[in-house]
Amino acid sequence: MAALPKSARVGFVGLGNLGLPMATALVRAGWPVTAYDVNAGPVATMVERGADGADSLDDLAGCRVLALAVPDDDTVTAVLETPKLLDRLADDAVVAVHSTVLPATARELGERARRRSLAFLDAPVSGGAERAERGALTVMVGADEAALEPARPYLDTIAEQVVHAGPPGAGAAVKLANQLMMFASLAGTHEALRLAQAHEVPAETVLEVARTSTGDSWSAREWGFFDRTAQAYDASQVPVRSRPWSKDLWEVVAAGRVAGVTMPVAGLLAQTLADVVEEHARSVGDHPIR
Repeated sequence: MAALPKSARVGFVGLGNLGLPMATALVRAGWPVTAYDVNAGPVATMVERGADGADSLDDLAGCRVLALAVPDDDTVTAVLETPKLLDRLADDAVVAVHSTVLPATARELGERARRRSLAFLDAPVSGGAERAERGALTVMVGADEAALEPARPYLDTIAEQVVHAGPPGAGAAVKLANQLMMFASLAGTHEALRLAQAHEVPAETVLEVARTSTGDSWSAREWGFFDRTAQAYDASQVPVRSRPWSKDLWEVVAAGRVAGVTMPVAGLLAQTLADVVEEHARSVGDHPIR
């Protein structure tokens, strides 16, 4: 399959916290985009930014690239199966699942796409909304080489770093591993700041030290990121159970169970971290450090 030209139309499904800026980056880079979301508001926003709006998933069947940035496994499956969308795409189409899903889900979808001779990318992303709008995400790809190479122009538009993790399912596994590492450090940072504040030391003092010491982490350097993200989810009315610090951690536990790997840290975080993140976001309002 030849490399995708920038004239290839991208059908982008899911215009949430990451999907909207990702679709925006594609439009700004010159890709024709047809945008769809269950909510009309973000579709209208994308139309203002130069995309075409889709009234339904049926409008995406003719797209050369079908990209999904929807909340979870069930929604990914529903998008591809409910209108038989996977069966209606052209034989040279590329399907890119940017959602965080279970490795088993990615493997199953990859096999279904292979039977249709479609190029399938298990391609979750990381980096946040600001990097997404700049086309500077990290994307971890689970795909066969034959599927990956034609899709590189598309991936290079949305991402600054493209890592080929292995076959379908590998991208999902790497994303879940990354999420566990990040959320473990976030939980530790919250606990450390509570300890310091109990001894009347401001949070910023601890963070200043951590950023140049052995306690350094992305969570410390980007303190306030999850407060802002939680507030954005509140504005979009995304339920807590669908937010990464809840959903992704439970998927980590589930993936470990399938693989026969004990996950005691993930199990604890899955039961406790969502409350910590949500309570902190509510407490700070527009002031990310307190």
